[in-house]
Amino acid sequence: MKETWDLILVGAGLANGLLAWRLQRARPELSVLVVEQAPVLGTAHTWSFHRSDLTSAQNQWLAPLVSHRWPGYRVRFPHLERQLDGEYCSISGAHFAQALSSGLGRQLMLGAPVQRLTPDRVQLANGETLRARVVIDGRGLAPSPNLRLGYQNFLGQELQLTAAHGLDVPLVMDATVPQLDGYRFVYVLPLGPDRLLVEDTYYSETPHFEQTRLRERIDAYVRDKGWVVRDRLREEQGSLPIVLAGRFEAFHAEGHGVVRSGLRAGLFHPVTGYSLPEAVRLADLLAATPELSAEALQGQLQAYRRDLWQRQRFFRLLNRMLFLAGRPEERWRILERFHRLAPGLIQRFYAGAPTATDKVRLLMGKPPVPVMAALHAMLDFAPPRQESP
Repeated sequence: MKETWDLILVGAGLANGLLAWRLQRARPELSVLVVEQAPVLGTAHTWSFHRSDLTSAQNQWLAPLVSHRWPGYRVRFPHLERQLDGEYCSISGAHFAQALSSGLGRQLMLGAPVQRLTPDRVQLANGETLRARVVIDGRGLAPSPNLRLGYQNFLGQELQLTAAHGLDVPLVMDATVPQLDGYRFVYVLPLGPDRLLVEDTYYSETPHFEQTRLRERIDAYVRDKGWVVRDRLREEQGSLPIVLAGRFEAFHAEGHGVVRSGLRAGLFHPVTGYSLPEAVRLADLLAATPELSAEALQGQLQAYRRDLWQRQRFFRLLNRMLFLAGRPEERWRILERFHRLAPGLIQRFYAGAPTATDKVRLLMGKPPVPVMAALHAMLDFAPPRQESP
């Protein structure tokens, strides 16, 4: 084992995994160690994105990790069914884990719980201390008093069917299902002619959900479509953060000088909770950084995160309208209205880059929630009591 590494990445999730993958190819002279507490890399994950979320160069270096691609996707609501063009992509946890394991080799340390982090040291639970020029903490979002959150909760099952399902593109939102526990939709990825990933998904106030109930609702959805399950291949579940408001400087200071990545750094789309595009951008940012020191990276990343936080202010306003302005069972109306808009606007929204005109268009007309409730939600920042710019 090396005495000192250039970088130690704590946590082998999406953000640190993509960072290690990118640096290995763009900066092979760097010594990088990935430390993960689990004995094996997680395979019960699926990360999806729109090709238009990334630049051509980013899509090119990410391409070996992509498991599935489709030419478009569909959405369904009580009064709308629509197919949108544009490549939709997914990375499976199993493929990601295999690529990361084979690529890193002995630079991947599994079964290594961490007791304490500093900007340049990792103290393991077994007492061993690892040293690096920079330590990056990517262990997922930690509870914070400086963020006001809603949640996108989901449970999904990969199903082998007895016959072909007939889907040619993903169904990323089927909100024609009963609206239970907040805004509910079913997400369906056709992974093969007779293989599907079916996720029951909710936008809720808390990250808690009953797994048994969601499994029952997946069974009911599958039966309703006339599909017969031959085998349940695997299951995945999670709770993605949806940011309503927060205090940026206080949230940033929670790292105590340790560079952070992914969800732990607040690098995700505030409306969907998806983190892959931001993980790709962070990997590019660090790959292009000439000076690798904790202090330099912390300053650079703080400036990047502050700029992103300011640009995402509009998204947080929309989230407050979604969670605070209407009854939970009526939230689908906001999403249905959104998916009636121009394809280019929808594409830019998911990429996190709406134009000024897009923002005006999103707020034009009579809102699909009570007007006074919408105005109250736009001004409601608490808790935290005051949102930083």
